[in-house]
Amino acid sequence: MTRKLLLFAAAGLLLLANSLWAQNGMEQAEEAYRQGKFSAALGLYEEELKNRPNDPFVYYNIGNCYFKMGSKGLAAANYYRAFKLAPRDSDIRHNLSFALSSGGERFVPAGMPVVLHQAFFALSYEELQGLFLLLFWISCTLGSVWLVKRKFGRVLATVVIVFMLCGGWLWWRHTLETEPLAVVAAPSAEIRSGPGTNFPASATAAQGHLLLVLDGKDSWYNVIVKSQGLKGWVEKSAVEKI
Repeated sequence: MTRKLLLFAAAGLLLLANSLWAQNGMEQAEEAYRQGKFSAALGLYEEELKNRPNDPFVYYNIGNCYFKMGSKGLAAANYYRAFKLAPRDSDIRHNLSFALSSGGERFVPAGMPVVLHQAFFALSYEELQGLFLLLFWISCTLGSVWLVKRKFGRVLATVVIVFMLCGGWLWWRHTLETEPLAVVAAPSAEIRSGPGTNFPASATAAQGHLLLVLDGKDSWYNVIVKSQGLKGWVEKSAVEKI
């Protein structure tokens, strides 16, 4: 019994130490950021990311550091990662929109009301998956009751309609979640007709522009510049995959 108590106590102390260490690391990063030591803060936040890979606010703070350092493309990439995890956060939305617009991109597609865009991203992808599964089981339960007792038919019909709408919403979000997105991280990226500097450049994409990565070959990506519809090849070193 005593040995088990000692093991539990040791495990508890280890968890407490890890928690205090993580908190101390975040505090050090925030203090460095407040002092304008953005490179040092960036290193501390990136170290924290190893322990908190799904924390949107670590990505958000990394984005802030990059933005302060003038790397708007890398800032946008990290804001986008934060947005995927916490799409309702107003600060993340604002900074992502600002970082993209400074590079000539739009966060909200042209012609779409901001309110509609916010409603579409009212839930994170994981939350939406959970809602879909919940509606599925409710539909199955009500369907079983209706088959046996012929009750709650109208409720069942309503839930099934909501379930189908949720399924469409989830499908649309899935297509966006699985988009192979990247952002131009270099001051500019030349769009070439083939994977090599021996191919002519047909256009240039400025820092912060969003790209769809179609394929890769050696040190090149075959991409589409989302805002312009241009297709071509860019050097991998010039972009950051999201």
